[in-house]
Amino acid sequence: MSTGQADASRRVIRVGACLSLTGRFARFGVQAARGLDAWRSLDGAAELVIADDESSPRTLESLLPAITRRCDVLLGPYSTQLMRVAGRMAADSGALLWNHGGSGDDVEAAHPGHIVSVLTPASRYAEPFLSHVAGSQPGIRLWVTHGKGSFGRQVAAGAAGTARGLGMEAILASAGSLPEPGDVPARWGLFCAGTFEDDVETVLRARALPDPPAVVCAIAAGVREFGVAVTDPRGILGVGQWFPGTSGDAELGPAEADFLAAHATGSPAVPDYPAVQAAAAAVLAAHCARLAGSTSREVLWEAALGLKGRTLFGGFEVNADGVQVGHETVLVRWDTGNEVALASQAMTGVQFLAHEDTALKAYHQTRARYLAGIPPRRAFNQIGEASSAWSAHVPPP
Repeated sequence: MSTGQADASRRVIRVGACLSLTGRFARFGVQAARGLDAWRSLDGAAELVIADDESSPRTLESLLPAITRRCDVLLGPYSTQLMRVAGRMAADSGALLWNHGGSGDDVEAAHPGHIVSVLTPASRYAEPFLSHVAGSQPGIRLWVTHGKGSFGRQVAAGAAGTARGLGMEAILASAGSLPEPGDVPARWGLFCAGTFEDDVETVLRARALPDPPAVVCAIAAGVREFGVAVTDPRGILGVGQWFPGTSGDAELGPAEADFLAAHATGSPAVPDYPAVQAAAAAVLAAHCARLAGSTSREVLWEAALGLKGRTLFGGFEVNADGVQVGHETVLVRWDTGNEVALASQAMTGVQFLAHEDTALKAYHQTRARYLAGIPPRRAFNQIGEASSAWSAHVPPP
């Protein structure tokens, strides 16, 4: 990567990323790209280079070296699987990767000095849900299941361990499994951590059981498309890395309201957390480069280790291995009208909201301002095909 000195407040930073604009991860890769374009429009001194990795490790391997050479700072791909490949390549080539798309514990800690993560690690994903269940559902037996990938296994293992630490009985089940009809506990809860499609299928099967779970939480329910995939999702809980109104005042980069306004110019939907976490990674990478006056890996790494603050995504602080320790996940609950309402502070442990009314007010103000009169079901389904909006901002090689 290039190095050099410049005025920290005016230096133009070229940010590069391989993202899944097509393929199995495109649902969230496209959102990440839109989030980065919104950030670029607000930064005023940034260029953006995005390549489509097609959700393929092989394509990623072919594209990443050129993106690394062309750019000042490098963001990771979306998905733990692809981030694992990108992290290895960064370590082999001596690059630094800002990880916004792979929360697997093994990925975040795999290459100290080469990966800075902005995401809450997978093993801590379920913490707000478990705090809620421990306080509101005493005596309930928790059934924890996952998808086929390592991300789901790490989320599930962390959830089961944390639940037991809170005095709950937790069963860590095999991938996609549910209790047999004759073995269903009198009062049980379900927590599932798989791909979006895995979680939707598991939730639908669980709700169809003769004795369905008293409480359901799914990683997939942390994004708005869940309300399209599941009929009448009311009462289902979800866990995500971000939700409008939860991040507090941004000390670094744009305020949440400004970002949402910029994002709305390219997409009618309020963004889910993949867009915001990508934007936060760009904020942090550009801030460290400008502050240090250099884009060398060693200098950026030291700048990241010394940084503690808040972006529109929430808290940021990493340990000596680059693993995120300052950010917390958010618990959401699906309510009437297929709209997502934040659970109360007592349920989630989210320290930035005093009570549920504050969260609801922030959410409805956001939707009213940026979605105008678009019906929720239509607005929440605006994933669509990869937008070409950012292509005009890709500088020539």
